[in-house]
Amino acid sequence: MRLTQVRDFVAVAEAGSISSAARTLGVSQPGLTKSIGSLEAELNVSLLQRTPRGVSLTRFGRAFYARARAAHSELEKARHEVLQLAGLRTGQVAVGFGPLAAALVLPPAVLQFQPLYPDVEVRLIEGFAHALLPLVRDETLDIVIGPRLPSYRNDASLRFRPIFHNDQVVVGRKGHPLAGARSITELSAAHWLSFEPRPVVDRVFAALGLPGARKLMQCESLNVLVALLAASDLLAVTSTRVLSLPQSGKSLQRIPISERIPPMATGLYMRADTPLTRPAAAMAKVLVDIGRSLATRG
Repeated sequence: MRLTQVRDFVAVAEAGSISSAARTLGVSQPGLTKSIGSLEAELNVSLLQRTPRGVSLTRFGRAFYARARAAHSELEKARHEVLQLAGLRTGQVAVGFGPLAAALVLPPAVLQFQPLYPDVEVRLIEGFAHALLPLVRDETLDIVIGPRLPSYRNDASLRFRPIFHNDQVVVGRKGHPLAGARSITELSAAHWLSFEPRPVVDRVFAALGLPGARKLMQCESLNVLVALLAASDLLAVTSTRVLSLPQSGKSLQRIPISERIPPMATGLYMRADTPLTRPAAAMAKVLVDIGRSLATRG
């Protein structure tokens, strides 16, 4: 099995078309078809099946792709590592991040990183940690910056490096009918809004002595969360830093309950068994430095 065959197969699988993959790779369509055919002959299975719109993976193709994609990604990183050692600062860095990191950490981090590696392509993907971590596992992403999730401890493929802690508070609109509440028990019947899925929210409530959120709406957009809080009687347990954002300052307020809500650690997720490339390590350092400076400012 040749490395070019793995490259060709991954390209076809991702393009969903031999002609599109051939254009992307800069090779002829007959040559690409021959390469895939040789790979299938060596494996003695069909990896692709033709459809009216192109090609799709067979069950053998899906199984092979899961491993081939990761292998191809590692080989590309190795190639870029060699080029960097030779003085050519090229390659790619892919970073995933949540909404607060998008507002507070990513812009200055990217601006600091670019002069260090001006020829490195940077890919930025916004999302929530539970949705982004599979992309770290399959090496689509080098790094994810986000909150420490309870479930990550059970995943030996990932490691987590804490950067700072986010103090959590109850937030609602200014003039909220429950703004005078001084205990979480007075808010037990409220309808809650959260970035995080129910298991994470219920864990916070359990630490405060409540069985969980009676009604919960999960929202994976910072702007929508702020808009919903400002226009309704929904409440949220979220970072104090949400209140410092321009879109929040005039419309939202903290509801000062007496109980202390456990802080949430924010940090970097990376693969446990694969070292970061030099550009990815440089990006990680910048993210850590900015995150820690953010923590010292409160």
